[in-house]
Amino acid sequence: MINAAFLKKYDEFNEFIAPNVPKDKQKEQVKIVESDNQTPIEKLDASFTDLNQKLAIELLEYVKEMDPYKFEILVIDLLQAIGYGGNRVEAAQVTKKSGDGGIDGIINEDRLGLDKIYVQAKKWEGNVTISAIRDFGGTLLAHSAQKGIFITTSDFPKTAIEYCKRIDRTIILINGKRLTELMIEFNVGISSRKTYVIKEVDSDYFEN
Repeated sequence: MINAAFLKKYDEFNEFIAPNVPKDKQKEQVKIVESDNQTPIEKLDASFTDLNQKLAIELLEYVKEMDPYKFEILVIDLLQAIGYGGNRVEAAQVTKKSGDGGIDGIINEDRLGLDKIYVQAKKWEGNVTISAIRDFGGTLLAHSAQKGIFITTSDFPKTAIEYCKRIDRTIILINGKRLTELMIEFNVGISSRKTYVIKEVDSDYFEN
C-alpha cells in the first residue's frame, strides 16, 4: 500500500510536503500527513488511547498521595468492582491499621464465599523488594491460604515475578501501571466527562 510511511523514504516526497524545511523538521510534517490518512474512527481511537494514557498518569499521582489505609480500601473497592464477592459487608474486609500480620485485606473469590483471597496493598517509591513478596508468600502459608494479590503503586523486580511462578500458591502481582488501567476500566476513582455515540447506516433497514 502506498501511503505517507512508504513515500517518506524518498527525498523528493519529503521536499514536496515541506520544501526548504530541514530534514528533522520534515519528519514532523510526515507525521501530520500520516495522521491525515487515518479514518475518523482511527483518529478517535488514537485520541481515546492518548487521553486514557494521560489519565492513568494523573490517576497514579493521586493514588500515591493517598493515606496508606485509604489506599487499602481503594484496593478492596477495585477488586469488588472487578467482580469478587458481593457487597462490601458480605464480601470484603480491610484489616486493622496495625497487627494485620502482613495482610491488608481479605475478599471472597465469589458471592458465596467458597474461597478467600488475601490482599497486600503497599505504596512504594522504588520496586517492591523480593523479600516483601517472600514474606507475603509466608503469610499465606501461615493462614493456610492458597491465593493472594499483591498490589503496589510502583513495580516488581523480575525475581519477584519468577518467585510467584515457582511457589505452590497463586500470587497475582499488580503494579502501578496495571492498577490505574484497572481503575479506569472498572470506573474506580474516576468519573465520565463526556460520552460519544458513533452511529452508522443500518443497511438492513433499507433492504426490500
